[in-house]
Amino acid sequence: MMITVESQAAIRSAPLLPTTTGLGPVRIAVSDRERALFIWRDVVGLDLIAEDEHTLRLGAGGRTLIVLQLGATAPVAEHSLGLYHVAIHVPTRAALAQMVVRALQRRVRVSPTDHLVSEAIYLWDFDGNGIEITFETPWRGRIGDVEEGFYVITADGTPHSGREAIDVDDLLRELGENPVLEARVPPTTRIGHIHLHVSDLDRSMTFYRDGIGFGGLFIMRRFGMGDLGLDYPPHTIAFNIWAGPNSRQPGPEHAGLQSYDIVLPDAEALAGAADRLKAMNVTRTDIATGFAVADPAGNRVQLVLG
Repeated sequence: MMITVESQAAIRSAPLLPTTTGLGPVRIAVSDRERALFIWRDVVGLDLIAEDEHTLRLGAGGRTLIVLQLGATAPVAEHSLGLYHVAIHVPTRAALAQMVVRALQRRVRVSPTDHLVSEAIYLWDFDGNGIEITFETPWRGRIGDVEEGFYVITADGTPHSGREAIDVDDLLRELGENPVLEARVPPTTRIGHIHLHVSDLDRSMTFYRDGIGFGGLFIMRRFGMGDLGLDYPPHTIAFNIWAGPNSRQPGPEHAGLQSYDIVLPDAEALAGAADRLKAMNVTRTDIATGFAVADPAGNRVQLVLG
């Protein structure tokens, strides 16, 4: 089924942030150390960089990407705001194939999906936290315009749903005839985007576009989703209202998103975002390397210097 894209004239905008802005560590509450490591380390392939009584720091190339905060006593709450998924972007298609093999070896359910401008493998940890492993393929197509009436368009102009199944046999051929299986993702793996459950599409777009400063890409009301980026593809922030009209932030006992970092390249960019959010009457809390705010759905965001 093709997804009609309504006019985006009021949504699309150039980013106010430098295009070198990126995403930093994502903090997620989990209930059990070993079960969390089984997914995040052994299947996803992140290194366990450091740990203490309360946290597990995982990443790649010595950089922390995910901070798992121990102590949750309940899984992700149903119909709650917060994390839909965090997207960990790998630098090669072979690395995506390696992750599929790790999942198959451990009998972990995955959902391989072809978005045209990227290929994604979706999975969940034992608490219900969503994870996407992504390989970016922008040369294969682009986001469609309203006049074309489709979500994405291939490089030769063919409409594409953006939700096709990946040919897993073809993906696994990336490993060659005598594959050497890798336990970990490559060192240049990064947090590529974050996808959030929110309560209002327009308020979320205003906060992330006009306040923080990402470029507006689209709001698909029929699909209940919005998207922002820097130099798309790929997107950097996505949000949806799929948790339902009565969704709310979960209690402290639940697993789920605690906060995530937006990493700015210089003090001028940080000050600009602070001024825009202040003009919108957004309350901010100063932290050591920047400041923290909550988006209109209550999702906690930290803007920090890289």
